Amino acid sequence: MKGYNVAVVGATGAVGHEMIKVLEARKFPVKELKLFASARSSGKKMSFCGESLPVEELKSSSFKGIEIALFSAGAGRSVEFAPHAVKSGAVVVDNSSAFRMDANVPLVVPEINPQDIKLHQGIIANPNCSTIQMVVAINPIHQVSRIKRVIVVTYQAVSGTGMKAIQELERQVKEWVGGKKITHKVYPHPIAFNVIPHVDVFYDTGYTQEEMKMVHETHKIMHDDKIQVSATCVRVPVFRAHSEALHIELEKKLTASQVKDILSKAPGVKVQDDPQQNLYPLAIYTAGKYDVFVGRIREDIAFPNGIAMWVVADQLLKGAALNAVQIAELLSA
Repeated sequence: MKGYNVAVVGATGAVGHEMIKVLEARKFPVKELKLFASARSSGKKMSFCGESLPVEELKSSSFKGIEIALFSAGAGRSVEFAPHAVKSGAVVVDNSSAFRMDANVPLVVPEINPQDIKLHQGIIANPNCSTIQMVVAINPIHQVSRIKRVIVVTYQAVSGTGMKAIQELERQVKEWVGGKKITHKVYPHPIAFNVIPHVDVFYDTGYTQEEMKMVHETHKIMHDDKIQVSATCVRVPVFRAHSEALHIELEKKLTASQVKDILSKAPGVKVQDDPQQNLYPLAIYTAGKYDVFVGRIREDIAFPNGIAMWVVADQLLKGAALNAVQIAELLSA
């Protein structure tokens, strides 16, 4: 099997760490791995397959000889440096929002639209984490009975914001236990012992950018812009793994039993659904796992042909690093 020269951009971040671990765990055919980050991380050592690799400062000249570049360093960095990587001959898999809605850039979830990879012009976009786990769960149903409408509420872990948010939640818990005043910097309010209905910036419509990402990205990935999507995205005091409550309206009726059967055979999905035994997906047990877990599957009583369900996934893995490496695997196939 051919080996590839691979770069991870944003290697010291939460998703960058996971990209390196997933490349190793899935035995991606890496010939040489280069790690890039900002100047302040230059010289730091990171482990890969028993080797200690140096982190280098990201520069426009960094991509000589690189064939696949996995980016997770923020939209600004992607806009600045992805074109340099492409010019050097690399295919960029970008985890930021920079290129997702670009008509010339495929937005790919391998379980759903792997064929779109063939349309790339040097850059392939990784969707938003909340969108990924939702579409992995609903697309198999959509293939049997077209989805007309999705109402989704997310319960998003702080690690979706990054290392500083993880540290803030840890600090706030210690402050509360110690009887101290809870301080906050990352979020506009304390996140410990709280729920914040605010993920990303607000638009004049009252929806946030995160919520609208779920609308537009679902249309692009599933190639159906007639699906009506309404999202409310919420930050919760959970370290890792996002949860979502979905209410779906179908064109033709499917029973809960039929939906369970469909999802039990779907790639990347694990059904955990036995409420009588208190079995349903939980963030604390989903963290660190690759699959999208689905439970609480039931017929929605609010409208005809409705299905309600609960979906949980590790947003650092399937919502980011794993999905990016799966795209790289398609490129190497």
